[in-house]
Amino acid sequence: MPKRTYPFSETFSLQYKMHIGQKEMNQGVFGNKYRQEVYEKTKNLLFNGTKAIMGKMCKADDSSRSRTGDQSPSPAAALMRGQTLIGQDGTLTRNSAVPNAVASGVPACSVCLKSASVKESCAQCERATCRGCSRTCSSCASVCCSVCTVTDYSDRYDRVLCCDCTA
Repeated sequence: MPKRTYPFSETFSLQYKMHIGQKEMNQGVFGNKYRQEVYEKTKNLLFNGTKAIMGKMCKADDSSRSRTGDQSPSPAAALMRGQTLIGQDGTLTRNSAVPNAVASGVPACSVCLKSASVKESCAQCERATCRGCSRTCSSCASVCCSVCTVTDYSDRYDRVLCCDCTA
């Protein structure tokens, strides 16, 4: 008596038990939904932090200005210009420290990390840069570091554009 033939086709896949965790769901089936939730949460943190800090600063600033009659720029206006960081509590803080400082106390260039005597501050990221690493925007004439600029080769002559002017 001959053996029975195999009843399944050759493409029949075996079924295994697999654990599908949150990571697999986020990368696969619900990836776009999860990324959208993270984006919305981050955006809400940014806007709520800005509203909270600006509301506190404007109230305190208005009360102090009414007493002294001072016409200098407000701290709220200073916070609106330049780079700010989101704190642990969701409020905005001003980034005043240069992250690439040499231990000797002389600030180093944030691009090439060399300590040079002539320092300029980037208009975009506000980091210290040496003359060799800083570039002037062809459109708005602001001085930016080479990280915050893009070179446009589409015209006859090369144009250096800052992040604000590329959009």
